[in-house]
Amino acid sequence: MQITDVRADLIRIPLPQDELANPWIAGGFREQILVTVETDSDLTGYGEAFAYGVPHATLAVVNETLKPLLIGEDPTQISMLQDRMYRQTHLFGRYGITTFGISGVDIALWDLAGKCANMPLYQLLGGAIETEIPAYASLVRYAEPEHVRIVTERALHEGYGAVKLHQIDVESLRRARDLAGEDANIMMDINCAWTPEEAMDMAQLCEPEDLYWLEEPLWPPEDFEGLAQLGSASGIPIATGENACTVYQFRRMLETGAATFIQPSVTKVGGISEWRKIAALAEAYNVTLAPHSPYFGAGLLATAHLAAATPRAAWLEYLYITPEASIFQDFVGVQEGVFTVPDGPGLGLDIDMEVIERYRETT
Repeated sequence: MQITDVRADLIRIPLPQDELANPWIAGGFREQILVTVETDSDLTGYGEAFAYGVPHATLAVVNETLKPLLIGEDPTQISMLQDRMYRQTHLFGRYGITTFGISGVDIALWDLAGKCANMPLYQLLGGAIETEIPAYASLVRYAEPEHVRIVTERALHEGYGAVKLHQIDVESLRRARDLAGEDANIMMDINCAWTPEEAMDMAQLCEPEDLYWLEEPLWPPEDFEGLAQLGSASGIPIATGENACTVYQFRRMLETGAATFIQPSVTKVGGISEWRKIAALAEAYNVTLAPHSPYFGAGLLATAHLAAATPRAAWLEYLYITPEASIFQDFVGVQEGVFTVPDGPGLGLDIDMEVIERYRETT
């Protein structure tokens, strides 16, 4: 079997209007980069590359840089192809856009491998510890604390056992905690907004609300020493890692004791191959994985399979807003706070080509 084509397409599926959400997401789009690896057999693999805000840069990496390295090769030789992609692109930078593109190709190769073996990805990875993964509702950022209260109540009513806020104010956190009581976990993702001094002050204000974790509180996100100091001084568990690439950045993160929860993103770190290396490292450091996965495509399914097969993985991040269509046939999503990993070959679900054709950017 040989690779005959590698292609990345931009899929722009509208998100519903939400009168409560700020313009960051309401009524807009969430770009999906669908990576397709075709072969001279009847099998095709699909992956997803990170692209929020920079889709055409990621498209160029896959379509212009990676494709020539892969045409004619055996797609089952994933380790060799992964190594080739890294070595042939390091001139452009080891992290960021280049690694995002590699991630999408790698996921597609693993999807192909599962289809070749006629088994779900989690089985190929050693079998599932559990195929029903607890999910948390990852909220978008809202303009008012009252909006947070309304949406948190909705998520809890739907059966979520944990809710993550993307607010940077304490009042929103208080309202969410008042609703949740002691029965649900509340996380808070700051998206790297605070200085170390600001973070310490805010952590003290947040401490009474019993945060399950405080996510990416510091700028810059690679200030691992600062994160370690904040976690130690505040007593609040720290989560970080969605902006890190490759096992080498995670090794430094773990060496400094920066986090209680590490958050590799399969569409950013280097794909399934690199995610597994990070998981092995986390096990050696006895640290829990809480993977970053606010995606709607192959990145979400790949994360679910990895979480199912990884002993120290907890939770599946599920972006709490639903596009008007899914690129997958028979996609179910989260039910009563649980995501059931699909058990078809590879990623487990078939691509809906009608949806792809309808929402693919053609210019």
